[in-house]
Amino acid sequence: MSLPIRVTRRRVSANQVDLFKYERALGRSGFTTIAGVDEAGRGAAAGPLTVAAVVLKRPVPELADSKVLSAPTRERVYERVIRAAQAWSVVIISPREIDRIGLHVANIEGMRRALARLDCEPDYVLSDGFAVPGTRVPNLGMWKGDQVCGSVSAAGVIAKVTRDRIMSSLDADYPDYGFGIHKGYLTAMHSQTLAEYGPAEVHRYCFEPVRKAAQRCVGEVV
Repeated sequence: MSLPIRVTRRRVSANQVDLFKYERALGRSGFTTIAGVDEAGRGAAAGPLTVAAVVLKRPVPELADSKVLSAPTRERVYERVIRAAQAWSVVIISPREIDRIGLHVANIEGMRRALARLDCEPDYVLSDGFAVPGTRVPNLGMWKGDQVCGSVSAAGVIAKVTRDRIMSSLDADYPDYGFGIHKGYLTAMHSQTLAEYGPAEVHRYCFEPVRKAAQRCVGEVV
């Protein structure tokens, strides 16, 4: 009787994941200019939504989901993505536009604008979460696309680094809120500053905690 084969289980790290298998498969089907699209700041209560699109000429070392990279690594990978890109663009959507048209619509509109601003026209689009409606080329929305697809990961890094830089600059304009630390997301610190100072101009009033903080301020004034 043969003994069972013992297989050692290994934890697969981010840099071991084959991030470019989708691009290679599309290349075998004749698609040569593949754009990845991703956003940063969708869940934040303050600051802009940033949406990036990128067409890569080659793989990028250390590339991964921007959320799992440290800030110094993201900055390093950002520069590598820019150098490895055939084309890239980033769109900044203000809190007021998000309030006016809604977060989901702003996200879709940002994707369209980012693709339209590319210096080359892609023949296929890969995006994080859901497809981009209204494009003239085929596109695929990918579940956790920033974790499994290199082009989407690269767009996510551009969007994240761009937004983090904006939030750090807003920290100087609004020093009481700690934007440089929490980047506009509703941490305990951010919730406390909202309660203490009320919303700033860069907050999104479509978020219920921001609306409630504004209402409390009005009540206190009255």
